[in-house]
Order: sequence, then C-alpha cells, then structure tokens
Amino acid sequence: MKPKITNPITGALLLAGCISTQPAWAAPQEKLTVALYGGNWGEAFLGCVAEPFTKATGIAVAAEVGTSTTTLAKLQQQKAKPTIDVAWMDGGISELAYAAGVLDDLDPASIPNLANVQDKALYRDADHLFAVGSGYYSLGLTYNTQEIKQAPTSWKDLWRPEYAGAITIPSPANSAGVPFVFFLADVWGVDPANLAPLYSKLAALDTALYFDSSGAASNAFQSGEAIIGAHFSVGAWDLIDKGAPIAFTLPSEGAWATDTRLHLIKNGPNNAAARRFIDTALTKEASACLASKLYLGPAVKDVTVADDVARKLPWGVGGSIDSLKLFDWSRINARRADVTNDWNRQVTGKQ
Repeated sequence: MKPKITNPITGALLLAGCISTQPAWAAPQEKLTVALYGGNWGEAFLGCVAEPFTKATGIAVAAEVGTSTTTLAKLQQQKAKPTIDVAWMDGGISELAYAAGVLDDLDPASIPNLANVQDKALYRDADHLFAVGSGYYSLGLTYNTQEIKQAPTSWKDLWRPEYAGAITIPSPANSAGVPFVFFLADVWGVDPANLAPLYSKLAALDTALYFDSSGAASNAFQSGEAIIGAHFSVGAWDLIDKGAPIAFTLPSEGAWATDTRLHLIKNGPNNAAARRFIDTALTKEASACLASKLYLGPAVKDVTVADDVARKLPWGVGGSIDSLKLFDWSRINARRADVTNDWNRQVTGKQ
C-alpha cells in the first residue's frame, strides 16, 4: 500500500485488546504481535481479521505498525529472537524476507484454509510455502477533479506543464517505488537494461512529493499539495468514499498490481496462535470484509461481494486475478539496490 507512517489507530489498538483488564494476580493474557500497515489498511486488518480472531480465541492482538520495508528491517534485526509473530508485507518485499531467512513455512495441516486460496496467491520456493496472499490492489493514476476537469488518459500526462509542482509518485522507500521505475520504462519505451534516459525524465518531473507510504500520498491529495500522480487503488477509493474531490483511473498503458501477503515469522514467540491467526484471515468472511473495506481483490476462492464493491476491485466487474498485470519479482529484486542508488543520484540528487 507507503513516507513516514503516522499511527492514527494506536488508541483503537489499545482498546481492541492490547491492554488487559484482568486483575493483577491473574495470569498474563496471551498476546499475538502482528506487523501491519497504518491508516485505513490497519483499521481494516484489525476489524476483519484481528477482532474475529480475538473473539474466537481470547488472544489479544498487538499491532506493530509500519511499511513493508520497515517491517522487513525489524525482522532482520530481530532474527535471533523475534517479537513479531505474523507480518503483512507486500509482494516483492515478501520474497526479500524469505531470502533473508526470517520466514517459517506455512503448513496446510495447521492452516487448513490454505486450501481455499487461489493457486496464484500461494508463494513457494521449491517445497517451501513462505507466503499467502490476502488481497490484490493496483497502482493507478489519481487526480483532483476540481483542478483537472478532463480525466488524464496516459501516464505521460504527468509531464504536462500545467501539473508542474503538484505531482506525486512513489519513492524507492515504498514497496511500489522500484517496480514503478520499471513500469514507467515500459511506458516510455526505455530499455530496462539502461534506465538512464528514464532517470533523466524523472529528474525533469516537477514533483511535489516522492511518497514513502500510502498515507503520505493520501495526505498530499487531501491537502491539495498534489493534484495528480500515482496512488494505490485502496488509498484513492478511501478518499473518494470520504467525499474528497478525487478520481482514480487506469491509463491507456494500464496499471500494475500486486498483493498484500501474510507471513509466519520463524521462531516467533506464539507460533501456534500465529498459525490460527493466518487461518482466520483466509476465511471467506475475512476476505469479503477486506474487499468491502479496502477493495482488495480476494485471493480466497468463491468470495461474493456487492456490485458497488466489485466495480472498485483492482480487476473491475467480471475480472479476476488473471486480468492483473503482475511483476516478476525476481527480476525487480535483483535490481532493487542499484535502482535505489541510481534514483538517489540521478533523480533526487542525493549522494
């Protein structure tokens, strides 16, 4: 889904069960620590998965809020003795986490609802099932309808002079940033083996904000700092539903998509409860709830949603996972460090 995370849901998390109401002499309540995103993402994950899980098990859920890249950094730092039990991370970062050796295998015997998930949302390396998708989203073109009366039709419209100083796109610190570079290379017909011409174009783009988080992008559109740019379908539709003068469109070149995935952390302190939490997230009820709150395309099979929800899913009415343009993360991750360094030198001018 994402620049500095503010945590508007901290109070809700405490009320949701992170503070025990047991008397002082009672045994401490079991608690599961789950890494998730902030803002409306975190609210939905709590409401659709954590609250039903706690209601069914009595186990409190404490949220560790941050972007996918932040979560991965924490998992690497805590590798010897992790405090996180379960982590939501985006595609691409998921593969990096597996390569870092911080993920445990997902076992269908202890997570039976894995059988309900679409094959494309089960992520394996040989015999190791290291992640499962919990919903798909896309990165499209978002714009202010009060400032821009005619819907933009191409990603190249970002370079139109009338938008100068009011554009936002993801930075490499966001999980979408590096893949967005390769996506724009395809838009402009730039050879991905030599991205220098694209960096020149990006350096010439008069940008208000390179966003690190979905929340920062939403704030930029809400405040008017940005009137056009790339944004996640989840964040854009959230603004639209709240009455903001925002529209979300898929340009002629298309929009790429990815998913948010669940991971079991290796040597996590509450392994059995963590597996049950993931199993809860893979029910039809949880998937339909996430679709209704975030418009995530369900990874669980045979999920039914209302027509107004269906049209806002990343594949639209009548579409499916097969309609999405997904990335080859092995190719992206192999270039991630180089692209980040080149971006800092050639786009933002950092050394």
